[in-house]
Amino acid sequence: MELPNSAEKHLGAAISALATDQFETKLYQWLIRCFEIDNTTMLAYFQNRAPDVLFTQAIEKRVHEKLETDYIPGAYLLDPFHALHVENAPPGLYRLKGIAPDQFHRNEYFAAYYQRTTLIDEMAYIAYPAEGVSVHICLGRDVTSSRRFSVRDIQKAERIAPIVCGLIEQRWSGLQSSGDFRDEDLADHLISAMNREHDVSLSPRQAEIALLILRGHSSVSIGLRLGISAQTVKVFRKQLYRKCGISSQAELFSLLMPLLTFHENDR
Repeated sequence: MELPNSAEKHLGAAISALATDQFETKLYQWLIRCFEIDNTTMLAYFQNRAPDVLFTQAIEKRVHEKLETDYIPGAYLLDPFHALHVENAPPGLYRLKGIAPDQFHRNEYFAAYYQRTTLIDEMAYIAYPAEGVSVHICLGRDVTSSRRFSVRDIQKAERIAPIVCGLIEQRWSGLQSSGDFRDEDLADHLISAMNREHDVSLSPRQAEIALLILRGHSSVSIGLRLGISAQTVKVFRKQLYRKCGISSQAELFSLLMPLLTFHENDR
């Protein structure tokens, strides 16, 4: 007798296709039989260069409209899922609402990039097929269905997480990365770029706080991460805005976002 949705059959097809260029499609075909997905994005993050797009699928074109032009060149540095790569989070399933900074939905990255994708819910499988490399299988809900993932969806997704992570480790074990990704290096790059492009000299602490603001952290959240008081963060924030000649997070985003795009030879 045929099993519901032929899920097991499609899992078998994905396993059989591991060494072929059909694997990503077969993996997607299995996942959509496990639970409803509006869109899929498969990405590889590295230590020393911009991410690679491995596979995309979406009915709603806006989901991936800015992926190559905005996200890959630099916006990924503000993404909560990239933060998991930097932190070397354990392999498994992560939901955006569980990992996003406390003011993520109020920050300019969300307004300028994420909101335009029409995504209303997102979760991702994360595994590490090689040293310095993480692969993320991102599954989203957008305006196509206008529904968030249910408790049952999340439970199903968590149950199959060991299978998905195992497949990631097998499929992309040949990817390579080198060096280390450190926020200190990104802050140093920002300091140099601000000096060069705008003749503004940021301190390491000001650059560090600027990046955390852009990622959607409140003063309280920044203080907890840096081991300082929220009031001290507010002082640094005022100094940062004054030095840059701005008065809002939107202006900070417009000023710094173009400077975040950098390539391997900048590191």
